[in-house]
Order: sequence, then structure tokens, then C-alpha cells
Amino acid sequence: MTTKEKRASAHLPEPFLRWFAGRGWSPRTHQLDLLARAQAGKSVLLIAPTGAGKTLAGFLPSLVDLHERGRRKPGSPDAKGIHTLYISPLKALATDIERNLRTPVEGIGLPVDIQTRTGDTPASKRKRQKSNPPDILLTTPEQLALLLSHADSAHFFGDLRFVVLDELHSLVTSKRGHLLSLGLARLRKINPDLQTIGLSATVAWPDDLRRWLVGQDGSDPPPMSEIIEVAGGAKPNIQILQSDDRVPWAGHSAKYALPEVMEAIKRHKTTILFVNTRSQAESLFAELWKTNEDSLPIALHHGSLDVGQRRRVEAAMQAGSLRAIVATSTLDLGIDWGDVDLVVHVGAPKGASRLAQRIGRSNHRMDEPSEAILVPANRFEVMECEAALEANYLGHQDTPALSDGSLDVLCQHILGMACADPFDAAALYDEITSAAPYSRLDWELFEQAVDFVATGGYALRAYDRYAKIRRTKEGLWRVANPRTAQQYRINVGTIVEANPMTIRLVKARRRGPVRGGLVLGKIEEAFLESLTAGDTFIFAGRTVRFEAIVEQECLVTDAESEDPRIPAYGGSKFPLTTYLAEVVRAMLADPERWADLPDQVSDWLRLQEERSVIPPPDRLLIETFPRGKRHYLVAYAFEGRLAHQTLGMLLTRRMARAGARPLGFVASDYTLCIWAHGDLTAMIESGELDLAALFDEDMLGDDLEAWLDESFMLKRTFRNCALIAGLIDKRHPGQEKSGRQVTVSTDLIYDVLRTHEPDHIVLKATRQDAATGLLDVRRVAEMLSRIRGRIMHKPLDRISPLAVPIMMEIGREHVAGGTDPLLSELAEELEMEAFGIGQAPSEGRT
Repeated sequence: MTTKEKRASAHLPEPFLRWFAGRGWSPRTHQLDLLARAQAGKSVLLIAPTGAGKTLAGFLPSLVDLHERGRRKPGSPDAKGIHTLYISPLKALATDIERNLRTPVEGIGLPVDIQTRTGDTPASKRKRQKSNPPDILLTTPEQLALLLSHADSAHFFGDLRFVVLDELHSLVTSKRGHLLSLGLARLRKINPDLQTIGLSATVAWPDDLRRWLVGQDGSDPPPMSEIIEVAGGAKPNIQILQSDDRVPWAGHSAKYALPEVMEAIKRHKTTILFVNTRSQAESLFAELWKTNEDSLPIALHHGSLDVGQRRRVEAAMQAGSLRAIVATSTLDLGIDWGDVDLVVHVGAPKGASRLAQRIGRSNHRMDEPSEAILVPANRFEVMECEAALEANYLGHQDTPALSDGSLDVLCQHILGMACADPFDAAALYDEITSAAPYSRLDWELFEQAVDFVATGGYALRAYDRYAKIRRTKEGLWRVANPRTAQQYRINVGTIVEANPMTIRLVKARRRGPVRGGLVLGKIEEAFLESLTAGDTFIFAGRTVRFEAIVEQECLVTDAESEDPRIPAYGGSKFPLTTYLAEVVRAMLADPERWADLPDQVSDWLRLQEERSVIPPPDRLLIETFPRGKRHYLVAYAFEGRLAHQTLGMLLTRRMARAGARPLGFVASDYTLCIWAHGDLTAMIESGELDLAALFDEDMLGDDLEAWLDESFMLKRTFRNCALIAGLIDKRHPGQEKSGRQVTVSTDLIYDVLRTHEPDHIVLKATRQDAATGLLDVRRVAEMLSRIRGRIMHKPLDRISPLAVPIMMEIGREHVAGGTDPLLSELAEELEMEAFGIGQAPSEGRT
């Protein structure tokens, strides 16, 4: 279809054309194309670069339809419910969209009521929305599940025409996406003519998203939405920071580069500094303030901060009154902050798509290049940053593929549907399997899920508290009692926080702190339990003193300290994507590409080539060497921290059986190091330790099962699945269980089920989770298959240059809580050994 044909087929009313003209704009071709397809009754996936007007394109069909419908009077017979549902993965994004959407609505003079509904929305406002629904509701997957669990949901959504799903790639691959897909299946049942519009800038597998947007019916080929792909957009200007200081061997702080980072902030109007974890955000913010001699306005934004503080930061960003914001993923999706003209990514981005998403926050316009600086935190990250930069210029995407729906989410949804209205099992099965993630769900597993919600499963059916739904005389399933529905609604969702506790800033008094004060946010119980009165730590960008825990609140006072602690948060760092890992392996193996690296990094690789070997891209390099009274094995697998941790757990079991007497292991995104009492080089050369057998794929059979049976990690995963599935409720009306109470409850049930019902559906969900997330078994399996018959062993008499970073990680473990001088001394010692200066020590710190 030509541009002229698209303009002719899309019905854009005169007031819209006047509004575009008044701003000196013309509707973009893809905006008119999407409008035409939506007006023809189609669901559409729009893939377009940052700044291409995706949000306006997504809402144009709704705004035009609402314009033609006209204003409805509240309480009139035809005012049945909302017209358009917008769903985003971030609360901040929903708030930003509301603000930006009001510009065309007010400029055109449309009779449209727009409101947000998130976990931050006051209960009074949420109640008003139910009795007087807005035309457009901007919300999150959790709020949709909550709304669908009420008996009036069919009325509330009865007039729904469109669902707009923003940053779709980020929604679909998680448990939140699984819950959302089931919610969409219910919306399609309420209104079979419902249309969906998916928006995304970074998509690796478009057909996955096209299937996800529409109901599945088992046909081949499967039903898919329409697709519009927009090419072009200015290429970003990305640089890797070149520091005058030395790039560290290991670590994640990037403190060495802070002077250059601060200079970059001074040269730009507004800078967002992205990091991968909340701990890194707190640490970076604190360090920036130490170097902020000009007292520039700098703010902090992450998910554990109080909503009031987050909103103040967002308002200041919108007003252009901040020079820099340190943020995690709470700000990396879709938000248009206008004056942001630089993104600094501290630490490697771990994925090409994630980098593209984040740098798009700079100069958020399609025809202006985004400006970004990558700041590698260590030497391996220098290569990873180069790989990510290359991927960005090539336009490569590495968002994960669609996965089968989680079983714990399925159980939660079944209970939610019973809370809304009694259901027929066969009809609900057909509805659930119309959602793409659950399209392959078999009837027997669905029956097991229903039985779990009805009885708790075979091992728990004697206890009434697990009977949450009951069968009526007509054969329908209904919720057991109103209290069960109430508990479902206060526990709905798939985000399991690691036992957060409110942090309240109080005033210090001689007789102890005074209650009442500013809420700073939440920190996990586990970190707070490690503190004693008087300890200091950094939170919300300030140094505070721990005073006491009173009634599930942590009371703190302002403090000054030279050595405050950084809070530890649950949740792992982002995994290194397979694509970036492959590029790094190829870069290592090609000396011609080393010229693109800083001299200190290229010199490091040349010395590795001289003293050992460079890891080949198609083989697994294993180095073994002695140090002190121990022997070390370093495997250069480049498969990400999670996969390496799983590999380390399994390898040490096998090495113990072979008599190598392993003592421990440490994993990074790039390498795995195991240390032992046994002489590993001698054992390998004599055949006592067969590397081919050691890395055989059969370790993912009995060895994995045996390790899982003994591991506490699976118990932690079970706890999360039990909370999502509804086996354990964290919140009850008027009270909330502590993290310790939840853990004790789930540990007891875990032991009972393992003994008496090992195929219980929550145990199945736990194993499913462990394989895809916690353990990354898929990547371990792919690696073991790739290296079969391709293992290269290099025996050494001392540590190699490439092994220094992972040995530094061991050093960090041994001096936990220690000071940087200790680590610097260890780094210098390891460097001297690796570079052949002096002799390897007879006894070493590691």
C-alpha cells in the first residue's frame, strides 16, 4: 500500500488534521497505516524505533473512535464501561503516558476522560473508577487481574474496544506477561470483537508477539495479528568511555571512571545514568555526590524508594530541573523525558536490546541521534561493551523468545476467575488455551491445577484452608467463601518481593528515636536482620543510622559515616545474553579486533596469548594451575553467571567423586573457577580426572536431581511459586506475615510434598522456574552440547593473565567487609604472578 493509499484509507477527522497542522506536523505513514488497519477491525503489532510516535499511533484508533462516539453522560444506559485499556510494565510509564496523552486530547478538544490505576493509586480513586469508569484506563497487569476477579467485570469491560500494550517485548516473557495473557483471554471472552495494539522498539521474534496479541485456536499456521515495521531513525552516537585511570580487573562499581562521568554530566543538559541493580544505584549515587563539587542537582530513582520520592524525581525530570538521575530499569522503558540529552550506562548492559531501549531515553526523537556513553566496570566488560555497541549499529535484537506459561500463574488465574463468577472447567480450559503461552497446555495438567485450587492437592486435601473453590450442583466451580476472594485480591500478582520492610527516617533523641517521620522506601528483611543498633548504611541517597525495628518498620536517623554499608537486594543481575557472549568469544579469538580495545586491555590479551592461549570461539578452554596450597581450574565458558553457577555446583559434585577434593567455586558472566586440594593438573594428565566425562551432558540427569534434592535454592524457588499459586498467602485482611513466617510455612509444605506428592503442581512449577531462571539449565545444556569433543586443556605453573579477574572474585569473598586497599594489594599480587614478575607464592591468600 502506497503512502497516498494509506492516507486515503485511514479516516482521520478534521479536528485531528487541524491539530497536527497547528503543531507543524503531518501524521506519519505508519500512524495512518495502523489507524486504517484498526478501523478495518484488525489487531496490529507496531515495531518502530524510539521517537517514531508509537504511543500516538497506538492511541489514534481509540481517540478517533471516541471522537465519533461523542461524550456519554454518567449513569446513562449506554455508558457500560471503559473504551480503551492501556497496559504498561512500569507504573512510571503509565503516569508519563497520561501526561503526554492529555496534549492531543486537550488540543483537539476531545470528550475523553483519561485516568491511571496502579498499585500507587489511592483506594478511594480506584473505587470511583469502578462506579464511574473513564474512557481510557492506563494500568498494569496486576490491576487488570484484580479488576477481572470481580463479579461486575463483564459490565466494566463490556464496552471495551481496544487494548494498547506498550513495550510489549518486556511484558510477554515474564510471569507478569503470562498473567496478562490470561487476562486478555478473559477480555476476549467478554468482548469477542476486542482489538489489541502492541507497541515495541526492540523485537527479536516478531511472530511470537503477533501470536501473543490474538486468540489461539490450535490451527496451523496459528492466528497472528497484522504487523507494521518502521525502518530508519537516526543511528545513535555511542561511545565507550576512555579513562585516564586503569580499568579494574573485577567488580561492578566503575569508581575509576567517575571523574570523566561527572565531566560528561556537566557538558549536558540532563543525563540518565543507568545501572543494573538497586545496590549499584545507591552506591553510584553516593559516589557521585562525593565528586559533585558544583552541587549539581542529582537524583536517585529505583523501585524500592517510596512512591512520593519517585514521583518528585519524575516531576523534576519533566520540569528539566535535574542535571542527572541515577536509575535502574524503573526508567528504561518508553518514557519521554524531553530534556534528557545523554545516557550513561555504568556497567555492561548484558543485552543488545536492553542497551537500545535505554539509550533511546536520550533525545527521544526519531530523527535525532541518541547520545550514550558506556562505562565498563572491569576488563571483560570492556569487550562486552564493544560487542553491545557493534550489535546496536547492526540493529541486532536479543530479546528472549516466548516461553510456555507458568503453572503457578495458571493456578492463581483459575482462582481469580472463580472469584468473578462460577466457571465450567471445559469452557475455562478453552479460554485459557486461547492465550498463546498456554496454547499447548494439556487437559490433564489443567485438571491438576483445578484440583490444586479446590483441595491443595492429594497431600493437603485433608486441610480445609486449602479448599478455595467448591463444585456446585450444576457442576460449576465457585469460590469457597467471600474471605477467600478477599485474600486473593490482596495477594494477586506475580512480583514476589523479598520480604520488604518500610524504612522510616525519625529524629534522634537521647532516650531513643521518636516514632513518626518521613518514609524513605523499603529494604528487604534479610539485610536489616544483619544490622545492629548504630550500624550505618546508604539508602535513598543518604547515609542513615540503624536504630531499631518496631512493628514491621525499620527506624533510622540521619548519620555521617566514612564507611556506610550498601543494602543487598534480592534478584539477580541481568544475565549476559547468548548473542553478546558469542560476539565476545569471537572478539577474543580475533587479534585484529584487539586494536579497537584500550591499550591496557589489548596488552592483557596479548600477554594471555604469550603465557597461555586465547579461548577459541568454538572450544572450551580449561586452565589448571597451582597457587599456594591449592589447585585451580578455570573454565572460559562465557554463558552467564547463572549458567556458570549451575555448572559449578554440578562439576564440584563430580570432582568430589573423582577424589579431587574440591573446596569451592566462584562464577562470573564470563568464567568459572573451582579450587581444590587435589592436584588437578596431575589428575587430568593421568586420566584420573577425565574432562570429557566431567563435562558430559549426563550431569543434567541424576547429578542435577540429586543436587536439587539437597539444595536450599529450590526451597527459595518453591517459596515464590507457592506465593504466586496461592498455596501460601503473605497478606491477610488486617495483617501481613513476616518473611520468616512465610519461609517456615513454605519449608514445611515443601518437605511434605517432596515426600508424599513429588508430582504436585507447585513442585512442577518450581522445577520449571529453576530450569529456565534460577539455574539456566537450557544454556548449560546448549553449552555442554556445543563443547562435546571440543575441550582444550592448558596446564600452567601459575595463574594466567585472563584468570586474574575471576581470582579477584575469590579475593572479594575472602575479604568480605574488608577495604579496597586489601583488594588492591591482592590485585597487584595476582597481576605480578600472571605477568611473570617474581615467583608464584608458596602460600597465597586465595
